[in-house]
Amino acid sequence: MKQVMVVRTDLKMGKGKIAAQCCHGSIGSYKKSSKDKIRKWENEAYAKVVCKVKTADELFALKRLADEKNITNYLVIDAGRTQIPTSSVTVLALGPDEDKIIDEVTGDLKLL
Repeated sequence: MKQVMVVRTDLKMGKGKIAAQCCHGSIGSYKKSSKDKIRKWENEAYAKVVCKVKTADELFALKRLADEKNITNYLVIDAGRTQIPTSSVTVLALGPDEDKIIDEVTGDLKLL
């Protein structure tokens, strides 16, 4: 079981901004997940992975694929108070879910 956060690199966010956006995504997807998946993930050390894509188009394509595969996911949309414009989509969070299921969507991505 794991959770994967996919970060857009074209936004040139700082490290702290990326961390905050990943936290928003992790919590958002967690809150949408089933109790059974949450319980199993909690018993397996809360694995989290952070990957990257270059563009919003790539991020939206992953979201569509996750939706098709019924993988719980959450898009983070920034409020625009600091480094990037309002309503920028920054992160796609997936899971928690089985590794092999999430890997069907994110398995070819590079780590951030």
